[in-house]
Parts: sequence; C-alpha cells; structure tokens
Amino acid sequence: MVEEIWDVVVVGAGPAGLSAGIYARRAGLSCLILERAAPGGQLLETDLVENFPGFPEPIPGPELMEGMKRQAERLGAEIKLCEAENLTREEGGWVIGTSTGEIHTRTVILAMGARHKELPAKGAKELTGRGVSYCATCDGYFFRGKRVLMVGAGDSALIEALFLAKLCDKVFVAVRHPKEDPKAVRAVATLRERALREARIEFLWNVVVEEVRGEGRVSSVVLRDLSTGQLRELPIDGVFVKIGYRPATDWLDGVVELTEEGYIRTDPWMHTSAPGVFAAGDVREPIGRYAQAVVAAAEGAMAALEAERYISEGGGDHGGR
Repeated sequence: MVEEIWDVVVVGAGPAGLSAGIYARRAGLSCLILERAAPGGQLLETDLVENFPGFPEPIPGPELMEGMKRQAERLGAEIKLCEAENLTREEGGWVIGTSTGEIHTRTVILAMGARHKELPAKGAKELTGRGVSYCATCDGYFFRGKRVLMVGAGDSALIEALFLAKLCDKVFVAVRHPKEDPKAVRAVATLRERALREARIEFLWNVVVEEVRGEGRVSSVVLRDLSTGQLRELPIDGVFVKIGYRPATDWLDGVVELTEEGYIRTDPWMHTSAPGVFAAGDVREPIGRYAQAVVAAAEGAMAALEAERYISEGGGDHGGR
C-alpha cells in the first residue's frame, strides 16, 4: 500500500493558513489544512472587519473567514480537524504527528497564529467562563445591561470594548499607563477616537487588575493604582481580557528556530530554519510585521508560492499524489 504524501500541509486555518491553501492549490499542489478548533482564527472573535481590501462595507469576521474557507475548499484544499503535536524530518519531506495519526508531506506551512494571554490576577483562572472571558463577540450577549471591564488597550481590546458598549450599560477599560503617556492606548487612531467619544466607555488610567472576586460568578475586581500602589474594589459583572497573545509553538521547540517568546523566526520569504518548512501570520516573529488579517493573508500566499518553488527545484522529491 502506497502511503499518501501531500505536497503541502498547512497547520492552522486562519487568514494565513487559508490563504496558503488557496495559493497552494492555484499552484497545482495537493494541500491539506489542519485546524485544532474551528477554521477562521482570531477573526472568528471579531465583530466587524472594516479594512480588508475588496469589502467597501464592514464585514463580520466569521463571514469573511467562511468565505476564505469556502474558496480554499472550492479550489481543492482539504481541511481536517485535528491538533498537530510534533514534526519530524524524514527522507523527502516531513511527518506531522497529530491527535488523529501521522501525516506525511513534502513541505509544511506553519500558520497556527497565537492564543490569548491569560489575565495574571488572583481568581481570574478560577472564574474563567463564570464572568471572565477572552472573547466579547462570543460572550458579550450574556452581559446585556451589565457593567463590564475590558483589560487591554490595543486594537483588539478597543474593538471589543466598542462592541460591548452596544450591549452593556457601562464598559470600563483598564489601561496600565497614565493618560498623558502618548503610547498608553496602543490602538490605531480611529479606534482610539471612537472609544474616547463613546459615552458608555470609561477609561481607567494607570491601573492593573490585582484580583477578580466572586462566589461562583464575577462580582468585582480589585484594581491597583500603579503610581500610588493604592487598591480599590470596583463592582463589576464581567471581565473581558485582551492583553496580547502567545504563539502556539510549544510542539516545535528544537525543530525550527524560535525566539525567546516562542515566535518562529523566518527570512523575508517565510522560510524557517528547517528546509521545506515555512511560516506565516501571527506565529511569525512580530518584529517588522503588523498583526493584521491582510498581512497574514499575504504571508500565507508567499509561503505557498515558496513551497511550490522549493518542490519544483527538487526539494521534497516531488512526485504528485
């Protein structure tokens, strides 16, 4: 029995992974896309996308990603729900160990993105799912008419704060820098201005969350003023967290070169330190790149084109399926 060998296996089905699948199939490569959860990546948690080229009106993130998924499948890419667990070299390519068995491939495109960082406050872990959430578009509905706190001041945090302001009576935004710091709010200017104008949003400057309190459900948070050290308790019904992400690369340590934070190092053409292995999207080292869906999609396309070039030049012993 001849073992099935793919031309390219893409790990991750966010904007980078689905774009890689589209371009791989357009290049005539057999392509399998692995996804541990639901195809779509972080855009599944985004209410509206206003800056993706080709859409003059804002489009819901899940709708945009469903379109990319359908496009990849129409072109012949296959999507398999499983989790990649290890990656090992073999003659002519690579073996990906997954939760459902081994997969053989000539090239690999790593596009797992990043997972949210957990709130480092007492009680936050215990109350996750009981008032502490990492996805406002997933859970905001349950807090209609309530008072909630958003922790974070980047693009994702303010997008979700504005979404919550449509549902909640009050949305506090905890910022760990003083108001006069020009870099206190890291979000783009348009989001920052919208949030500052929104009557239901109130910024809490120069504070961090020390503790999340509640018996079975969130009832309050303890905030620490970073200039005075003073603690105060804020009654609250829910806590939403957007304080950054960490790359999902634990299973790749020793296989490709990683930064100290776990991001994958690549050259400008998406090549990793391992032959035939490419990376695209938010899993890549963030220096010199922007965490935007359009950037991730472009990198996915580049990675697929480079995988095709690698195979056509003799890498991976290309013989088709």
